[in-house]
Amino acid sequence: MKPGAISPQVQGFFDPATWTVTYVVHNGPGSACAIVDPVLDYDPKAGRTGHGSADKVAAYVRANSLKVEWILETHAHADHLSAAPYIKSQLGGRIAIGSHITDVQKVFKGIFNLEPDFRLDGSQFDHLFQDGEAFQVGDLTGEVLYVPGHTPACVAYRIGDAVFVGDTLFMPDVGTARCDFPGGDAKTLYASTRRLLSLPPQTRLFMCHDYPPGDRAVAFETTVAEQRAHNIHVHDGVSEEAFVAMRTRRDATLEMPVLILPSVQINIRAGQLPPAEDNGIAYAKIPLNVL
Repeated sequence: MKPGAISPQVQGFFDPATWTVTYVVHNGPGSACAIVDPVLDYDPKAGRTGHGSADKVAAYVRANSLKVEWILETHAHADHLSAAPYIKSQLGGRIAIGSHITDVQKVFKGIFNLEPDFRLDGSQFDHLFQDGEAFQVGDLTGEVLYVPGHTPACVAYRIGDAVFVGDTLFMPDVGTARCDFPGGDAKTLYASTRRLLSLPPQTRLFMCHDYPPGDRAVAFETTVAEQRAHNIHVHDGVSEEAFVAMRTRRDATLEMPVLILPSVQINIRAGQLPPAEDNGIAYAKIPLNVL
């Protein structure tokens, strides 16, 4: 069936430490599934990783007798480490991301002065998706939508009537993603948001994060219609010029995410830790006075 023709089951797992949502999308118990944006626990004070968040996802997959076919990354995240390799080791599946990850790898290999044999061809991932590429999750058909602007490599995944938007959009009362990371661009993000918001009004949109204002409870599902009517940054009637001006002003006031330095250098490796040094320990680099 074409994307949008059916309504798959979607289970979200919210990680309060990083405000990130991991999704399992499937067509019922015993079916194939895809896992979107899995989180690896990370203690920045101790430099220690853990699998508690990923194990909750794995437990759900096993309880529903699901078969993991894809582990989908919407982009190289700057706010959490990816648990994709751990999920693959526990449940199988292929790790995939958009093909423009190579652009991000080129930028950050220089920033982190990574090892000379670090490859810039995206081959750390099992599959690189092209814009518009179709893929199967059992009897569900998915489609890849290239939605750059937050980073040069962002993609959204449309599976049935559900779209996993990554960091392009947040809940309507939060707005849109920042564009001040290397390779980000507010004008490009505006075009990407309009691409998503041109989908049928009833299309379900699933956020990668939620940062609820005030005392609102955490939420991470909305619709195209709700975003077009109420998104504080890109509701219908907001021009590209107004959006770029707002986004530029706002981004100038934002601090870097707490985990950007360990996250990016690991996530451009498809979640693998850097190679261990001669003492058997892997190290994350902290470039000083660069970002």
